[in-house]
Amino acid sequence: MENKPIARTLRLLSQLMELHDENPFKIKSIANAAFKVDKLPFPIAGKSLAEMEKIDGLGKSTAAKIAELLENGSITDLTDLLAATPEGIVEMLGIKGIGPKKIGIIWHDLGIENIGELLYACNENRLIEAKGFGLKTQEEIRKVLEFRMASNGSFLYAQVEAEAEELMDQIKAFMPGALIEFSGQYRRRNDIINELSIVIGTRDAEIGIDALKGSDLLKNLVVDDCRLNGELENGLLVELICVPKHKYFKELFVQTGTEEHVEAVLARIVDDILQPESEEIIYEKAGLPWIHPELREGKDILNRPVQPQLITLGDLKGSLHNHSTWSDGVNTLGEMALYCRDQLKLEYLGISDHSKSAFYAKGLSIERVLQQHEEIDQLNKKLDGFHIFKGIEADILYDGSLDYEDEILKTFDFIVASVHSNLKMDEQKATERLIKAIENPYTTILGHPTGRLLLTRKGYDIDYKKVIDACAANNVVIEINSNPLRLDLDWRWQSYALNKGVMLSINPDAHRNEGFHDMKYGVLVARKGGLSAEQCLNAMNLQQITEIFNNKKPKA
Repeated sequence: MENKPIARTLRLLSQLMELHDENPFKIKSIANAAFKVDKLPFPIAGKSLAEMEKIDGLGKSTAAKIAELLENGSITDLTDLLAATPEGIVEMLGIKGIGPKKIGIIWHDLGIENIGELLYACNENRLIEAKGFGLKTQEEIRKVLEFRMASNGSFLYAQVEAEAEELMDQIKAFMPGALIEFSGQYRRRNDIINELSIVIGTRDAEIGIDALKGSDLLKNLVVDDCRLNGELENGLLVELICVPKHKYFKELFVQTGTEEHVEAVLARIVDDILQPESEEIIYEKAGLPWIHPELREGKDILNRPVQPQLITLGDLKGSLHNHSTWSDGVNTLGEMALYCRDQLKLEYLGISDHSKSAFYAKGLSIERVLQQHEEIDQLNKKLDGFHIFKGIEADILYDGSLDYEDEILKTFDFIVASVHSNLKMDEQKATERLIKAIENPYTTILGHPTGRLLLTRKGYDIDYKKVIDACAANNVVIEINSNPLRLDLDWRWQSYALNKGVMLSINPDAHRNEGFHDMKYGVLVARKGGLSAEQCLNAMNLQQITEIFNNKKPKA
């Protein structure tokens, strides 16, 4: 078992203990241990009980619980508390903005035991009757619940990737010689997946269907002519479409693009093509160049005179926006630099730990900024063929200013300006705030522009065009935050930014070495937005990006 599920289990235990009014000192001890385990730079599994007891922040009692979890897959105290708690109440603990104390009131005082009842109570204006709840709190809870319930059955691309690829391997092994490819949302690399679609071409479709019916690849299998519908263990819906081989490429084309895209392409074809030998032929017959699956979201792409040469993961030369142990990261600067150089074969690392306002993330005071710069200077002398750039993720304050004075800002090679607080402004105020930060001459990159968390938190409302236009006017790069939960800037606005001449940067926001690999997901959504290597900041080589940073700095 990895550290994160262990930490989540401890976190749930602390929440249930608080919900049931247990000893507050024990609650705090378990909650602190959950945080510590999540941040450990090494796996705790495999450690002896004695070794665990020596880890800072654990102690004998908590170490014993972790040992029990690793050995039995459960913790007795947690099992007992879960048995004493309605399932719907446990589900509420996963809702942001409602802590155990408020859930206890919802449960005990209002008699509400599931999310459906809670939403109904919000709509009926019942929550304001409870102690500690007002109209504003009730409205916030209602919005969160509506967003959460709307996302049921939806998954992040990264959440389903492993299961999807495993299913594909199983089908290929089960049906050797068949033509098999993903279609639909997954092939278009959508950030949110509601259904996994696969097209299969066989010599005899009926035999193929019968073979799949007899397999145990999917749960709750339903057969409808040449389609099989079922679901994976995680609940993701799956559709398998089995056709004769001579119809395969036409079916793959139809099932891949959106309905609008498919209809627009077929409308350009004079003679119907029943048996195309490839998807390329379909586009050729329509008088169009080959269009990558990621771009088949509508008909606008058909009007481009030249299709973009889409960026690939191999085009990236460095990683920007990363966090080390100087703030809330797990790995040291040196460890991150060596990982980027030796494992990922990159040319540079841009470190951008949190700034001083982010006290919750050990944000860097001015003194610590200067100390970090000294360490970077020393590492750059030792690192052969690699460079660390001095950066910071500067908090955009309420009024749009950055949280360091100019004399400190000018010491950095680049600055990622991001919003982390006061996320509930109206559109006009939020837009003005971002534009003021963009107009700061030291701002290099606008980080995760809307602050969204996919399927969890809607991003704050902004006027995208005004923000992007401001970036164009001030030579500010916009981040594509590659964390699968963010993928922000949304791909739907990337083409507007590119048309305005704004560069994009595919940033992992890595807090540990493994986080660098999230750049893959940033590349996927960047391809949907039509990004080429020429318009991507961190596809520039070391010499090029050094010149870009130097040219961006205000002249003394």
